[in-house]
Amino acid sequence: MEISNLEAVPGRTVVKHLGLVQGSTVRSKHAGRDLMAGLKNFVGGELKSYTELLEESRKEAIQRMLGQARSVGANAVVNVRFSTSNITSGAAEVMAYGTAVLVE
Repeated sequence: MEISNLEAVPGRTVVKHLGLVQGSTVRSKHAGRDLMAGLKNFVGGELKSYTELLEESRKEAIQRMLGQARSVGANAVVNVRFSTSNITSGAAEVMAYGTAVLVE
């Protein structure tokens, strides 16, 4: 399965649009991570536990999007984007979405 943030896959021809596909995950902060992040705010620097949490969330959202694309017969997803939003205090959604297509 090819993934592109462009409107097409370079070197390939889109022969059929199959519609919007998306995948998302909602994750909450771990109390231990939150405590350490709070302490890190005083001294500055990267919050590595949150960086790892977001990376895991993006990977899971992509895998779910690709699963939906496969289910409609796609062999590529173009114009892929990410979105994040707060669901409730301490929980956020990461969504990956794009257009499922058939390329040759």
